[in-house]
Amino acid sequence: MQQDFILKAYDYLLPPENIAQHPADRREDSRLMVLNRATDQRDDRQFSDIIDLLHKGDLLVINDTKVFPARLLGQKDTGGKAEVFLLDYPLLTAETEQVVATALIKSSKGPRPGSVITIGTGLSCTILERLGEGRVKIALHYDRQQNLAEVLTEHGQIPLPPYIARAQGTTAEDSQRYQTVYASQPGAVAAPTAGLHFSEELLDKIRTKGVTIARITLHVGYGTFAPVRTENISNHRIHKEYVHISQENAEAINTVRQEGGKIWAVGTTTVRALEFAANEQGKLLATEGWCELYIMPGYRFKVVDNLITNFHLPQSSLLFLVSAFCGRERLLDCYRQAIGQGFRFYSYGDAMAIIS
Repeated sequence: MQQDFILKAYDYLLPPENIAQHPADRREDSRLMVLNRATDQRDDRQFSDIIDLLHKGDLLVINDTKVFPARLLGQKDTGGKAEVFLLDYPLLTAETEQVVATALIKSSKGPRPGSVITIGTGLSCTILERLGEGRVKIALHYDRQQNLAEVLTEHGQIPLPPYIARAQGTTAEDSQRYQTVYASQPGAVAAPTAGLHFSEELLDKIRTKGVTIARITLHVGYGTFAPVRTENISNHRIHKEYVHISQENAEAINTVRQEGGKIWAVGTTTVRALEFAANEQGKLLATEGWCELYIMPGYRFKVVDNLITNFHLPQSSLLFLVSAFCGRERLLDCYRQAIGQGFRFYSYGDAMAIIS
């Protein structure tokens, strides 16, 4: 089997002290490793220096998904504690008029269908059915005259990734910093973390330089944390995520490509959405639906020229995607270099810019 398709070939050793537990004091103060794909040159810079890499006529594509408070702590009708982790944003069903969602339930004993978990005054849920793999379908109960987003904000917590393991747990800071400044479309259970480095001030400087900024939406799902369990990564079943690209933004991206500007994707989620929405000729189409595009080495990129991304977990599908963009061996060598130089990894960590 070719090395690029062996799961163990995507492993690397990361000292625990390299896992960022808190964000940088200011968003753009993170470090930035710049990798030139053509020359293999690598530079250690500040994220605010991204302005020097962008050129007039380029286009920066951002993912405006918003993390919703998907972690709900409650009590079963038997009195035991239970944690409800919503895997998708609750939706009203036309048939039953119920607000339903898929969730993971953490408790001493798994609740049976029909049992109720009380989250707080004014919010509870009923287990409707078991879906397998630990997932259940639930119905949420609350005053329908209230806004659901406000109800979840009142009772829920922002779900931080499991590798952010702090004694104090989630803090008030996380509700702001584990969210991009341009997040506007609720539906993600994890942040598109490459975008966390941008401040409003930095985005204004980018626009002033003559760089267009276009928005897409891809709601990051729990599957982004799902471990890959197949020895041959091509046998892995990738998760589905909702994507929306408007006609206006599709046309803006196509225009820049036709005029010779570079398309910069902020994050692997943006890459996935853009490549999913493009036809074989690389023309971007207005798109709404479920994306299950699996990008791994051997994939031919049709839209994205340059990528801004964070450092990803070993043996993860996100690491496969970035390896497809710049080469597995080179990427892992960059990771080893970053670890040696004290870069901070994962969601609240530093970033890479991979340029052509």
